[in-house]
Amino acid sequence: MAKKLTYKSSGVDISSADKATARIKTLARSTFTPQVLKGIGSFGGFFSFRRNEYKSPVLVSSVDSVGTKLKVAFMMGKHDTVGEDLVNHCVNDILVHGAKPLFFLDYIGVGKLFPNVIEQIVKGLSKACKKAGCSLIGGEIAELPGFYKKGEYDLAGCIVGVVEKRKIIDGASIQPGDQIIGLKSNGLHTNGYSLARRVLFKGLRLGVNDYVKELRTTVGRELLKVHRCYAPSIFPLLKRFNIKGMAHITGGGIRGNLRRILPKNCDAEIFADSWKISPIFELLQRKGNIEIEEMFKVFNMGIGLVLVVPKKEVSKLLKALSFLKETPYWIGEITEGKGEVNLLDL
Repeated sequence: MAKKLTYKSSGVDISSADKATARIKTLARSTFTPQVLKGIGSFGGFFSFRRNEYKSPVLVSSVDSVGTKLKVAFMMGKHDTVGEDLVNHCVNDILVHGAKPLFFLDYIGVGKLFPNVIEQIVKGLSKACKKAGCSLIGGEIAELPGFYKKGEYDLAGCIVGVVEKRKIIDGASIQPGDQIIGLKSNGLHTNGYSLARRVLFKGLRLGVNDYVKELRTTVGRELLKVHRCYAPSIFPLLKRFNIKGMAHITGGGIRGNLRRILPKNCDAEIFADSWKISPIFELLQRKGNIEIEEMFKVFNMGIGLVLVVPKKEVSKLLKALSFLKETPYWIGEITEGKGEVNLLDL
């Protein structure tokens, strides 16, 4: 008699999904605010929006993934930091418009579900959410046998935040004479990993546990440095300074992202020698024989967030950022132009 087919024998173990959900409920609950009305497990997340706190509230949303940085997590067998990466990336994306995060939802797609791996991922998600004051109110774990390589998964997330309509930051008031400040990144953040992995793992034949003297750490630890979240430093300053525009430096580098907030009659002049390039970027360029223009196109090159402010506020803002433990640099200025970003002194 032929063996009867089941969902489990076809590769999907519902009991494992139940175990994973049970493990993450407590982690998610630790991020809840009084505005969260239901716990994890409903068909949807419930968030009670306090409209009376705003005269004209505008919801700002963003969705993103960790990209091929996940490949390094697979190699290391370390899955908590990528959850932090995802939340921080999304928080920064809505931060540039002045929006405070309200809630976050995640998507995890796996070939075979291992509850302990899911728990590690959600630990990272919940840790970053708590730091950002954001509630993790739901998500999806999809077990898709045959879709992913053994031991691999995909990770994506969606964030929703709010900003008062009259306080939206979009770069519209930027004008010639304004100055550009850059905040230091702590490495690659979550962009450029396909090129970085090719240089380090294929070109140099390094392993994740190999120590690199100029990096002062192992390859794996360097590449898994958590994407910085700038919200704790920026929000206290929005009431004190006229920050006209912000750009989160992700894929496309400084040029590709700063261009998104420039008025059509303005150019941004960036002096590429005005900050210290992080060792990881110097290593990748030298060992990978990569043109400097390509480096600035692919990587953040040591600048994770860019602010545009009036010239008269630069000195005080630099001091305030330093007081908040940021490493700020004056990196350029706004001139008359056609909406382009010019990288000088390369």
